[in-house]
Amino acid sequence: MIVYIHGFASCANSNKTKKLKDYFGDVVAFNLPPSPLEAIKKLTPYAKPENLLIGSSLGGYYAMYLAEKYGLKAVLINPSLKPYKTLKKYLGTQYRYCDNEPFNWKKKYLKELKELKVKPKRGKYLVLLQSNDEILNYKKTLKKFKNRPNMRVIVEYGGNHRFENLEDYLCMIEKFKTDS
Repeated sequence: MIVYIHGFASCANSNKTKKLKDYFGDVVAFNLPPSPLEAIKKLTPYAKPENLLIGSSLGGYYAMYLAEKYGLKAVLINPSLKPYKTLKKYLGTQYRYCDNEPFNWKKKYLKELKELKVKPKRGKYLVLLQSNDEILNYKKTLKKFKNRPNMRVIVEYGGNHRFENLEDYLCMIEKFKTDS
């Protein structure tokens, strides 16, 4: 099974979820609560060796936390490495992109994110980056993951933070999923 973990202000019914479901079939995705600790609590039952975690942006941060805690495989798509810093500017009322549903992004959530900070060591990663990510600097992520065992990093030059052409990488994700 694939567990798709959406990013900040996104939801389970995203374009990436649809593409993953069309290709793999067996995909689970949730609308995660704003609280990072509550989000992890909701995802933890699915953190199993037979499942592949795929996280985008903030979801990549969550996937990395779970992969490290449980020694799992994870695909990180333009992952956020320091959301406790990059999401500071969003404090207050925000609206989900998919349905315009309001939620309150609180200062305590930044502290919760910091509690979830891990270094990539135990997990096995496929990291997909696009160089024209307008939100996160792909070079910092590349530096963190390149030339390390159990980690493969792909940089596509161009693109954006949303990584809109995920379908071009589904075969690679499938191979990563089935490789031991």
